[in-house]
Amino acid sequence: MATPTRTAHEPVRLDQRAVKELGTALRGDLIGPHDPAYEQHRRVWNGSIDRRPALIARCAGAADVSAAVRFARTHDLRVAVRGGGHSFPGYSVCDGGMVIDLSPMKGVRVDPATRTARVHAGVLLGELDRETQAFGLAVPAGIVTHTGISGLTLGGGIGWIMRKYGLTIDNLLSVEMVTADGASVSASDTSNADLFWAVRGGGGNFGIVTEFEFRLHPLGPDVFAGPVYWPMEQAPEVLRFYREWIADCPDELMTIVVQRRAPDLPVVPRELVGRHVIGVAACYAGPLEDAERVLRPLKTFGRPVLDLCVPKPYLVHQSMFDPSFQRGWWYYFRACDVAELTDDLIDTVAEYGSRIVSPISSIALWQMGGAVARVDETRTAFNGRTAGFTFNINGNSRTPEGFNAEREWARAYWSALTPHHSGVYVNFLMDEGEERVRQAYGAAKYARLKALKRRYDPDNVFRLNQNISPD
Repeated sequence: MATPTRTAHEPVRLDQRAVKELGTALRGDLIGPHDPAYEQHRRVWNGSIDRRPALIARCAGAADVSAAVRFARTHDLRVAVRGGGHSFPGYSVCDGGMVIDLSPMKGVRVDPATRTARVHAGVLLGELDRETQAFGLAVPAGIVTHTGISGLTLGGGIGWIMRKYGLTIDNLLSVEMVTADGASVSASDTSNADLFWAVRGGGGNFGIVTEFEFRLHPLGPDVFAGPVYWPMEQAPEVLRFYREWIADCPDELMTIVVQRRAPDLPVVPRELVGRHVIGVAACYAGPLEDAERVLRPLKTFGRPVLDLCVPKPYLVHQSMFDPSFQRGWWYYFRACDVAELTDDLIDTVAEYGSRIVSPISSIALWQMGGAVARVDETRTAFNGRTAGFTFNINGNSRTPEGFNAEREWARAYWSALTPHHSGVYVNFLMDEGEERVRQAYGAAKYARLKALKRRYDPDNVFRLNQNISPD
């Protein structure tokens, strides 16, 4: 088969007979630039990404994925793979190549007896949660319901119940996938175990996963969860309290520190909208009576300006951040892991939080540890199980206006944290180059991943990702 060598900006001239044959062979739809649905389906979640593929293969199943991969290789087309389209740097779409769009693949089959679920690659987090919560079960995964389960899982998968039940990949039992030659393979701890190791954190470098099998855990329907906010000027005191409060907290408690301007939402008092605030959003994956006791110090510290931490359905809590990350807004992210919340780091957080201008820029400081840290570091490709916290700094705007300033604020915040950097979560990277990808995995895992890339994708067909080059 041909090796994809065409650059992103070279004109694409396709054999229209071959295109027609592919369109006939697919159970799903094949969309080109002249189709009425093209504009809709080329767009991705991050509005700052504006790319025009030559073809979009909207796959209805694994056979469609195989056919699309073979066509792309035969015709020397760059390949982008789209699940939920949430890739921060826009890897879900490309100029002049083929988008292999998995979003029509929506099957979810829950087996409550074995507490497992089989999930197709186009499923979104909220869609999965609705199916599993019907049985009082959940997969540890994410915090925004329109995130695609595929990309989230393949990078590791951090979310509200990970400290109790582990990362999303720690609950992955097997995958069905299409490799670079268009073949379908299975991978698990007992079949193609090296490939299974790689996809648990190695992203989309090794093929296109078409189906996931997850282990489920009892949860809900209600959890004690939500944010408590204080004025931003109290950030140093809040963070020092927070540091002590979580020092010996149970695994059931997961928290995310948030800095932003208070959003214009019905639950936010009018006089608070637009003010700089710092919050601690919590979720307790255990009995409500235990949660009330554990969360009482948070809810009674100082004088909060807003307390939304109450018992609520898990599905409601999972959608809490949805209004802050709407489709089509302009997004830019910088990220890093840190070991601990030192006084110097706290001072930096307080300083840069007060500089937020955009109503939709924010930071999320994720608490790590618990079950995540107890998994053997060598078990999966994911790196960073010993991290204390993970920063995700969002320099965002609703339109292009002001976007450059927000991006510079995010970069400056990240740079100020440089003395504290201890790694980075691969799913939070932008298009930052090979060295940053290496940092995300560490030298030993990166070397092992490169060797597996040479075995499974020696021509680097799957390169639009946080790429591990076979070279």
